[in-house]
Amino acid sequence: MRRDSIFYRLFQQSPALLFELLPQPPANAQDYGFATIAVKEPRFEIDGVFIPPPTDPPGIVFFGEVQFQKDDYFYERLFAEIFLFFYRHRADYADWRVVIIYPNRRVEQDTIAPYETLLNSERVHRIYLEELGDIEQLPLGVALMVLTIVPETQAPDRARTLISRAQQEAPAASDRQAIIEMITTIIAYKFTSLSRQEVEAMLGIQLADTRIYREAKEEGRQEGLQQGLQQGLQQGEAALVVRLLQRRLGRLEADLVAQIQALSVTQLEALGEALLEFDQRADLLDWLARQT
Repeated sequence: MRRDSIFYRLFQQSPALLFELLPQPPANAQDYGFATIAVKEPRFEIDGVFIPPPTDPPGIVFFGEVQFQKDDYFYERLFAEIFLFFYRHRADYADWRVVIIYPNRRVEQDTIAPYETLLNSERVHRIYLEELGDIEQLPLGVALMVLTIVPETQAPDRARTLISRAQQEAPAASDRQAIIEMITTIIAYKFTSLSRQEVEAMLGIQLADTRIYREAKEEGRQEGLQQGLQQGLQQGEAALVVRLLQRRLGRLEADLVAQIQALSVTQLEALGEALLEFDQRADLLDWLARQT
């Protein structure tokens, strides 16, 4: 699930949403802007930078990081980027803060001793979505973040509740529409195999009434072409992997070839790497069994 893009889209729509996670948000939180900034020498991009409005004296710059996968060097990279950015822009900002959004504590890197002073300071705020409480009691924007980690068995019910809340709590029609579209996007990422009609039935809404579906409808030809290209890519990848397997293991039965041809492009790419370690047909069968 593409959680990073969901969170950054949320922050683009409402930069002040980041500050709802903090116990003491800045007084001018509503005036902050959201940006992606490139830093040169060495070059890297910081995806979530919350820029304060121009003031005298300069304000505080906030960084937002969404970390859903374990990375044993995450803090090394994060603080290196922040310090280099602050060095380059020292005259523009008086201070810095960073908000790190984790799904749970298990994802956080194990070795934090070199950074404990920073992590326990007011400059760093670690948010664990799993610990924020009942999704129905959270502010609507924060609840959308938590929806990304709700198990699939509970997600439809929670999504319908949030849609109902959006229709009641969002003051403007455009705000309600934006929230419903975001909920739809999250559910679509969670249930990639469902058709539009099935998502509609699940959420109790008409996707034709949302911008997401209108844009998809307008771009139907491009989508159809892309699907055709994707299908062709999958077929070509499958044919190549079958040839490589038969060179390594000998002729494959038709049902085994069919099973390989049914794999996704991502699975075929993984199989193309794994087959280099296969010594016998049992290795292939074991690999395929793990995929199901």
